[in-house]
Amino acid sequence: MNGFMHFITDPQNLLSIGVGVAVFASVLTLLNSFMGGERLDKRMKAVAERRDELKRRSRQAMKGGGVGSTTATLRHSDEGFKKRVVDRLNLIKLLEDPKVVENMAQAGFRGPKPLTTFYFFRFATPFLFMVLTALYLFLVNDLGMNLTLKLCALVFAAAAGFYAPNVYLSNRIASRRQSIVAAFPDSLDLLLICVESGMSIEAAIQKVSQEVGSQSIELAEELSLLSAELSYLPERRMAYEGMAKRTNHPGIKSVATAMTQAETYGTPLGSALRIMAKENRDLRLSAAEKKAAALPAKLTVPMIIFFLPVLFVVILGPAIINIMDMMKGGAGMG
Repeated sequence: MNGFMHFITDPQNLLSIGVGVAVFASVLTLLNSFMGGERLDKRMKAVAERRDELKRRSRQAMKGGGVGSTTATLRHSDEGFKKRVVDRLNLIKLLEDPKVVENMAQAGFRGPKPLTTFYFFRFATPFLFMVLTALYLFLVNDLGMNLTLKLCALVFAAAAGFYAPNVYLSNRIASRRQSIVAAFPDSLDLLLICVESGMSIEAAIQKVSQEVGSQSIELAEELSLLSAELSYLPERRMAYEGMAKRTNHPGIKSVATAMTQAETYGTPLGSALRIMAKENRDLRLSAAEKKAAALPAKLTVPMIIFFLPVLFVVILGPAIINIMDMMKGGAGMG
């Protein structure tokens, strides 16, 4: 046990573990880039299940059972340990967040199971972080803290654990939106070509979703889901508004509004798509220019920390060596 404690508290061992974790994360990131096809197949399978669900609901409504009928359950069931904990502790009301369902949809999570998982981890991670912090501070290394500082550290760990699921969800939303926005202007160009060639909007969207999958899996998933909702929802406007809510990007919202107006007033869809493609391309270019403009400010601190000390050594080093040699020569002559 003492040997394990010494191994854990040794800074060199901790540095080695950190380097190993960083290397493992780098290798995992490289492997994920080669598994894009498999991820796309899984996403398309999930969208196909959503399409089948919408089809069953549409058929049930046509038979007179109604969408909200209790004769058949069309939602995915969620049973398990996490569901029992959430229901028994009533965490949905205790940790109620009015925007969590919308945020889950923007992150690409649909159905009741991801929502249950979110509430479960929002309840469990504060205790998990507290236990890990307490084990480290009271058994491994107290870092020279007194009891008051240790208790403050436990409270901080609990707060970090409470907000950790929200931070993960926000990062997931940002990365997903970035992937969608990067490929969206190109998908609009493909959609324009398909529509002007005589294809219906549903067939065009489905075709574009198959073609754009290699560039953005998230956008392919969204377009496939849009095609399914256009086919089976009672109003096509609901499908466009649903995509706008799931992406929460001004460019995609404007496209959804333009396509809704084209459906409502009978305006040419091709001209609207051409204008929207240009506007979204301009938005992508302005976002890139914004990042480029912010780059000098972000590079200021790294340049001060890493470049200036080396520059001072290179410039002043020879002069200091010459002065030291002159002082030694003068001392030898004396």
